[in-house]
Amino acid sequence: MATPAPGGRDALLIATDAYDDDAFRPLRSPGQDCTGLARALADPRIGGFRTEELKDAPAHQVMRAFERFFRNRSRDDLLLLHLSCHGIKDDDGHLHFAARDTDRDLPASTAMPAAFLRGQLERCRARTVVVLLDCCYSGAFLTGAKGDDQVHVRDELAGSGRVVLTATNRTEYAWEGERLEAAAPQPSRFTGALIEGLATGAADLDGDGRITVTELYDYVYESLHRAGARQRPRMWADVEYQVVIADVPAPPPAGHGPAPQGGGRRDLREPAGGRPGAESELSGLGRSRRGTDASLRLDMDLEDMTRDSVEEIVLDTAVVCAACSGRLTVEGTSMEVCTRCGGVGRVGAARCRRCKGLGTLLPHPCRTCRGDGRVRTRRTLKVKIPAGVDDGTRIRFAGEGEVGPGGGPSADLYVDIAQRPHPHFTREGDDLHIRVRLSTAEAATGTTVRVPTLVDGDKSVRIPAAIRDGQTLRLRDLGMPHLRGRGRGDLYVHVDLHR
Repeated sequence: MATPAPGGRDALLIATDAYDDDAFRPLRSPGQDCTGLARALADPRIGGFRTEELKDAPAHQVMRAFERFFRNRSRDDLLLLHLSCHGIKDDDGHLHFAARDTDRDLPASTAMPAAFLRGQLERCRARTVVVLLDCCYSGAFLTGAKGDDQVHVRDELAGSGRVVLTATNRTEYAWEGERLEAAAPQPSRFTGALIEGLATGAADLDGDGRITVTELYDYVYESLHRAGARQRPRMWADVEYQVVIADVPAPPPAGHGPAPQGGGRRDLREPAGGRPGAESELSGLGRSRRGTDASLRLDMDLEDMTRDSVEEIVLDTAVVCAACSGRLTVEGTSMEVCTRCGGVGRVGAARCRRCKGLGTLLPHPCRTCRGDGRVRTRRTLKVKIPAGVDDGTRIRFAGEGEVGPGGGPSADLYVDIAQRPHPHFTREGDDLHIRVRLSTAEAATGTTVRVPTLVDGDKSVRIPAAIRDGQTLRLRDLGMPHLRGRGRGDLYVHVDLHR
């Protein structure tokens, strides 16, 4: 398949971290995702795109940016749109993208409808448009629910000459003292894998020096799968040619200095910039290193998610060796600097064989930990889980992971929340849904029914006369508590009629 003739290469990256409406949880990564991806795309040795970034903007500015970006285009242009924000659906199941000023109850007038974006895509003359959608759907797309991602994204955004890559993101939080705070920014797993694949050239799976959109998708999918992420990226494409997103520049010749920042393939096992000894200075090729982060799944009942709770988890981990207190050596002895490499871990450009690149020797290693400074054990840990957590929420507990090799700093523990199915309620974001059965006679004349709630006991609900099968009643503030704000979601009562 031939690649279409080259035209302009433009990218629009839109990110929304913060929201005026407390119903939306703040996201930790979109702003940084936007900057990191823009840097890789704009690098003339990699993507060569002209990039535009728009962060934390109100809905009308985002819609204006959409329209401006897609108008007056040439047929041979390659356009790339990256969107990182919350995704929501309205009562009819239509997809909208949340902006800074979006009102959760008024998506049609305060958010960006996917239908508007599709209209711009359909009118755009560019032959090729790539859409990278990294949205946290806030419960709008649950498996089996109306408007899941397999239906909405394909129907609302795909089209001829269009490539759409999607990921459902998880919101990550961390306990800081007695408060729940959004964790420090870092790339989302989806966009982080995009950036890594482009910037390092690792997404060039066939080694031809070019990264196609299909290779990029395959690389991201496999990266998330290896990392154990529960999200599964999806891709829809309606093109008859290979879409080349980026090139993989050759590394600079020896002696020409380090590669410029932001791109180019290099052996990631070698020192940054290719300078002997640089890795030792940056990461301490010595024995003490930070531990590996741990990730555990915590299954919870919906009732327990309505209130703050303390959960007990069992963790197989590493702790400081009690025999040597992390010193690595038998009491009264110490490490010795390697005389062959002078403690730098390298002889010339090669790793020192005598100390194996560590820079030190252990003539008398601790007999208990064998010089590792840590031992394996099983810990029982009590963790605080805040009210309002959702299925897929990830909570970071700083310093609760394993002690690092050589008695190094402790890693973090990540707890991934998984909601057990409930016999009566289903959850979409902070809203709850329940079904009630009525006879056709009750529906015709109207009636009062008792509806259970998770927190407030049974409530009497007046059913109006002539209600139709499938009609929904909304009970405000009877849903789940908002994780990082005041108030609660709503309870939706769905009416099922029977004879």
